Amino acid sequence: MSAPQLVVHRDKELMAEAAAARLITKIVDAQAARGSASVVLTGGRNGNGLLAALRAAPARDAIDWSRLDLWWGDERYLPEGDPERNVTQAREALLDSVPLDPARVHAMPASDGPYGSDVEAAAEAYAAELAAAVAPGDHGGVPTFDVLMLGVGPDTHVASLFPELPAVRETERTVVGVHGAPKPPPTRISLTLPAIRAAKEVWLLAAGADKAKAAAIALSGAGEVQAPAAGARGRTRTLWLLDAAAAAELPRSLYPPASA
Repeated sequence: MSAPQLVVHRDKELMAEAAAARLITKIVDAQAARGSASVVLTGGRNGNGLLAALRAAPARDAIDWSRLDLWWGDERYLPEGDPERNVTQAREALLDSVPLDPARVHAMPASDGPYGSDVEAAAEAYAAELAAAVAPGDHGGVPTFDVLMLGVGPDTHVASLFPELPAVRETERTVVGVHGAPKPPPTRISLTLPAIRAAKEVWLLAAGADKAKAAAIALSGAGEVQAPAAGARGRTRTLWLLDAAAAAELPRSLYPPASA
């Protein structure tokens, strides 16, 4: 796994705009090299802020949206169209504004879908969808995501992997049902750390003073069970994208600029 690199921006707006520009470049490069690109989206204010910035970016038209696969790192297990679902928020922020191929938008199941209240069955179905997209050379039962984005919670959670809960300890499955999450709703679906670590690049997004302690803990040698963000690493690159407020408690020794 790659060592974390940091990029610190003045504020959350600049962070979102710069991250959107960075993502456009990654997608265009992947499509030029391989014909398509694969990205894992995250929810929350920073993930949705990035998507809104991407919608507003003139360079978004450089992307061939029909050759982009979108996946999710986690989802709230709520009915289809619920405003709290990550996919609902992503559609409002960006997806309904660009010409995606609907077959390549891989939303996680909803609680009013074919699996009903059985979140474990829903998680297994998403794992099977990921496995069906695996190509030669991919690792760990999932496609090789070009970029996998994660918001960092104030408690250091990423996706729906919360400190000390069973999901963060999972070493075999790629997708799990989450019960008893400490923030509502309590029932969720999440990629596991093994699936996250199959990505080429993992980007962790943190903006705001409420994320400062979590960033400091995760980047200061904490274990992944106690601080799940510490275990989120990409195969070739792990990039922390922060604003100044979220970086406020980091020692200056952690500030070397990331390579382009």
